[in-house]
Amino acid sequence: MTRPVTPIGSAAPTVSQQLSVFIEQFKAGTIPPDVRERAKLLILDAIGIAYASTYYPFAREILAGIRSVAGTGDCGLIGLPDKLPLRDAVLMNGALVHGLDYDDTHVGAIVHPTASALPCAMSVAESIDASGADLLAAYILGVETVVRVCGAAKGGFHHFGFHPTGIAAHFSCALQAGWLYRLTAQQLTMAQGMVGSTAAASQEFLEEGAWNKRLHPGWAGVAGITAAHLARHGYIGPSKTYEGRFGLYQTHLQDDTYKVDYGYITAGLGKKWEVAEVAVKPYPACHLVHACADAAIALREKHHLKPGDIVSVQALIPEPAIHIVAEPVAAKIKPVNDYDAKFSVQFVTAASLILGKFGLAQLEPETLNNPVILDLAQRVSYAIDPDTTYPKYFSGGVVVTTKSGDTLRHHEPMNRGTGERALTGDEISAKFRDNAEMVLPRERVERVRDVVLNIEKLAAREFMAELR
Repeated sequence: MTRPVTPIGSAAPTVSQQLSVFIEQFKAGTIPPDVRERAKLLILDAIGIAYASTYYPFAREILAGIRSVAGTGDCGLIGLPDKLPLRDAVLMNGALVHGLDYDDTHVGAIVHPTASALPCAMSVAESIDASGADLLAAYILGVETVVRVCGAAKGGFHHFGFHPTGIAAHFSCALQAGWLYRLTAQQLTMAQGMVGSTAAASQEFLEEGAWNKRLHPGWAGVAGITAAHLARHGYIGPSKTYEGRFGLYQTHLQDDTYKVDYGYITAGLGKKWEVAEVAVKPYPACHLVHACADAAIALREKHHLKPGDIVSVQALIPEPAIHIVAEPVAAKIKPVNDYDAKFSVQFVTAASLILGKFGLAQLEPETLNNPVILDLAQRVSYAIDPDTTYPKYFSGGVVVTTKSGDTLRHHEPMNRGTGERALTGDEISAKFRDNAEMVLPRERVERVRDVVLNIEKLAAREFMAELR
């Protein structure tokens, strides 16, 4: 015996039912040209990061672990010769895109949309031999839905120790996979109900610089694809997966559930495109420290600061960022590895002041163990930014006290990469080249760029073959 399911079109459709109707009726041709072009630039950025990830040991070690249980399959990997079964390829590609924490962010929703949306769309499309146009459309659907599911929480997931991408992406991956599989609205509702039981992503990795976060987007794809297959074969899931008594927000936000904007999840679907609001990162670090990095570099350049000039530094950050990038202080002033350093406002600010830049090279052991940078990091304190524009933007600033008694200040109300300071297409292409050329020759990099920017002209399998 199974409980009857509220039919689509009833007097009071649930949030998941409303999303399901939209996904079922969605047509790729309704996506505006400017949205498609922006989406292709976001994909280009992600693929460049994935190539760069293959340079680092973590990529080989994660692949070895996955391969030992998965064996071989038919789905390709970005920048690697291996092929894996569908869900394992999604897990691996997700780790490559998100592994350097250099991938894009929707600032308002505080979520990394492409890290989950692209691997899921690519591998599902490849497995069914879909067109490149459908791959692109499925990617856009993934971005639009993960932003809305996460944005409804208004930043609340972070406060309770969850990594938002690893929560919201379970639902978006179920929907984008379901669209490619042409599930009915009823089946899409069941798929969302099922991933309500898999959506969990702890931020405990912050305490030790652990690798858990690297796999969160891929795990979401694994869960979403599994749910879509189960739903297609009649599996029954709950229909109130978002607003139910034990739904997503009640279980994850507890007493803060009153802050949830359920209407945001479905508002403007197909009319207001969140792809346009996704910010490309200029630095390979947590987005919450970018404004401090920019401020530190600006002060260094303007005042020609040298390490010996600086007595103390204060980093100004939004209050919700403190437990992510500033505490515990003992761990933040001396990161144990490159991943730990990405989430330390003390280290990033010190390195930016000393070196005048912060890129992947500044996360190598030589920089992580640089005594001058570590000495300054110990003198970097933090304070709540009194002029914060968070959560609209990830604002921040730096105050430097010098030996001559001067107090130097610089504040960034809008982090670079978002809003009016969004990276241009040329800047995104340059970032792609810098990352991809870590492992590929220039002519190959240019070919991949052309392939990505013309994704609609290839079948998904051809597209993936070009990326391997």
